[in-house]
Amino acid sequence: MPMVPNAGWLRQIGPRLRTLWLAKMTGTTLGMSAFFVAYFSILNHPLFPVTTVPLIAIDRLVVFRPEALPLYLSLWIYVVLAPALLKNRRELISYGLAAITLSAIGLGIFLLWPTAVPKFEIDWSRHSFFSFLKAVDTSGNACPSLHAAFAVFTAAWFERLLCEMRAGRFVRALNWLWCLGILYSTVAVRQHVALDILAGAVLGAIVAALQLRVVHRHQRTHYDDRNPEIP
Repeated sequence: MPMVPNAGWLRQIGPRLRTLWLAKMTGTTLGMSAFFVAYFSILNHPLFPVTTVPLIAIDRLVVFRPEALPLYLSLWIYVVLAPALLKNRRELISYGLAAITLSAIGLGIFLLWPTAVPKFEIDWSRHSFFSFLKAVDTSGNACPSLHAAFAVFTAAWFERLLCEMRAGRFVRALNWLWCLGILYSTVAVRQHVALDILAGAVLGAIVAALQLRVVHRHQRTHYDDRNPEIP
């Protein structure tokens, strides 16, 4: 496996982005909209007493870093890029169903077991954008962190896509570094604590592993499919 991406890898990006682009854009927009409606409804109307997630040693090692906020927000670019590179309708439907499953599991946990992060001794008024973020997305819906779950889920899918496209190990390493950076930033900006991230990462990894196993099995069974959208 080459260390750097070759021209063949780069030439695949355009055709993949153009394939089913309207379905990808529409599905991503509607999916995110539905997710946030459900997310904030559960966040603002908990059915049961809210449990505060405790701090562990990792939380004390990761200091508050307001400059990590762009990395935290980059998740919303990251999660859009992976489905944009899918090459046919079957993959797109499979990806969408897995994302819905991941969301449903996380939101179901929030509904039955509301959680929140501890109140940190930080003057949020000194950080203008954080004041807005904390007002919109409060400390609830903490464990498992769906920010972490979707980062790991997306990283696993990117790994598969990059291998399929024969990208170099350098590009694949950048994918995992981006994922790790998002996980770090989620603690560094104090939106979640370490236990939230660990639980979310496990959830995202399990859903991705199960779904990619099904995709791989389906591809082996239908290896002679003569009508893909991209040859």
